[in-house]
Amino acid sequence: MLSVAAQTPPNSVPPMALHFPRDRFMRLPEVIHSTGLSRSTIYDLISRRQFPAQLSLGGKNVAWLASEIDGWMNERIAARYQGEQS
Repeated sequence: MLSVAAQTPPNSVPPMALHFPRDRFMRLPEVIHSTGLSRSTIYDLISRRQFPAQLSLGGKNVAWLASEIDGWMNERIAARYQGEQS
């Protein structure tokens, strides 16, 4: 019986060494629930480039990246604390 072992060159990066945290899509009802903003306020902030824009999932389906929504909320929280320290 012949066995073949695949070897990676010593200077190459193993495939699992590059790890990107798994993000997820949030649909509008979840964005509304998480942020406490109304639908019209979300789209108004997007038009003023003050809120993360939605991604097209195809057709009429859109979603937001959870990491971008979390980042936006963290920025708002940080801005509150910066205002207290001034």
